[in-house]
Amino acid sequence: MSAIARMNPDRLFDPSGSHYSHVSTVTSGPLAFVSGQVAWADGKPAPSGLREQAHIVVGHLGTCLEALSATPSDIVMLRIYVVDLTPERTVEVMEPLGAFLGDSFPSLTGIGVAALAGPELQLEVEMVVRVPA
Repeated sequence: MSAIARMNPDRLFDPSGSHYSHVSTVTSGPLAFVSGQVAWADGKPAPSGLREQAHIVVGHLGTCLEALSATPSDIVMLRIYVVDLTPERTVEVMEPLGAFLGDSFPSLTGIGVAALAGPELQLEVEMVVRVPA
């Protein structure tokens, strides 16, 4: 059985209030690399609001986890790409994402970008997931 261990070295700040860990290790088992998920759904254009896009993206992440028979506790790493990243925009993304992650604290990187695959897109999230045995 594979497992994920989380670690926050004492010499670094405590990131748990932001729903992530500095280090995640996987002892064994296959990994799934999930492509970046955006707010395109059912042929409809993405909503204009970042928070609304975050809710759609979180739903897509959940669908991918379900397809893997995984849960948020199986996420090893998240990479979050946000157009025009600011502290205020980070909150708009992290509130829905934090609710989705719950008590799991994967390693996480937030990256500010100039643009994504479509001009209306403001958010893209990719993840590495430990596939449960």
